Amino acid sequence: MVAGVFVGRAAPAGAGTVATMTTQSALAKGQIAFAVAFALLIVGAVAMGASPIFVRHAEVGPFASAFWRAALALPVLWLWTAVEARAAPAAPAPRFPAAVVLSGLFFAGDLVFWHLAILNTTMANATLMACLAPVWVLILSGVFIGEPVDRRSFAGLAICLAGAALLIGSSYRVDPTRLIGDFYGLVTSVFFGLYFLAVRVARRRLGGGRLTLSSTIVTAAILFVVALISGNDLMPTTASGYASLAALGIVSQAGGQGMLAVALGALSAAFSSLVIFIEAVAAALFGWVLFGEAMGPMQMAGAALILTGIWVARPRQ
Repeated sequence: MVAGVFVGRAAPAGAGTVATMTTQSALAKGQIAFAVAFALLIVGAVAMGASPIFVRHAEVGPFASAFWRAALALPVLWLWTAVEARAAPAAPAPRFPAAVVLSGLFFAGDLVFWHLAILNTTMANATLMACLAPVWVLILSGVFIGEPVDRRSFAGLAICLAGAALLIGSSYRVDPTRLIGDFYGLVTSVFFGLYFLAVRVARRRLGGGRLTLSSTIVTAAILFVVALISGNDLMPTTASGYASLAALGIVSQAGGQGMLAVALGALSAAFSSLVIFIEAVAAALFGWVLFGEAMGPMQMAGAALILTGIWVARPRQ
């Protein structure tokens, strides 16, 4: 009877207009939120893409530079967290929930195996292997974090991978004596993919600043032990070396990983992982502009394919 009453009753005058305006307002807000998160993700990818520049001038071993990357980001991240807490006070939550600890562990694994890769194979091989991270994100996203991935994302992934292959170009080499290095690069991609998933889950409870701070504390603790065991010199010898390490921590870690964490509060792990292909584009452009490294038609076509793949995989809302 109740259903029959409401079916037969006319809608109030203007109700359709109000509903339409509400829907349009919600869509507009959603588009703005997506645009902001997407912009932050691009900025973060570029900041991470600049990390090889700072590592090259750090004057310390690779594992030591990885440790300082995390450690020197902590003061900036602490200030960010303090501002974030004042702006949006939240209910008390564990400082190191499981997803945060895992994100710090996974990123430490990413950096350790990345440096093992570049020490045991060519930079091109290590980079191409590391670019497989989105493969793991798309495969595991539905099962591990409850975010199913549509066909467009897999199509975008295929295009981005083709672009990455072109970007690296003829520098890639299959060498049986360097297979262990290629394997380390593959492991790097697994750790980075798992890092995306862990950060996406952690952002459901924590703000970007607090998450990045807590995660980086875990990463720094692990990398300090690794740096000590490796026997790397921990301290640079010139002011330039100190400045490079500071830039690595502030720009690439606090800026790059921090913006990634913020964006993952609004964007899916699958789409965000594809946008991070821009990190490879940024690294190639930095190498071309600053160090005169080759950036010919093939590399430019690869960069264009990466951008195309991201466009194909963009959310349809």
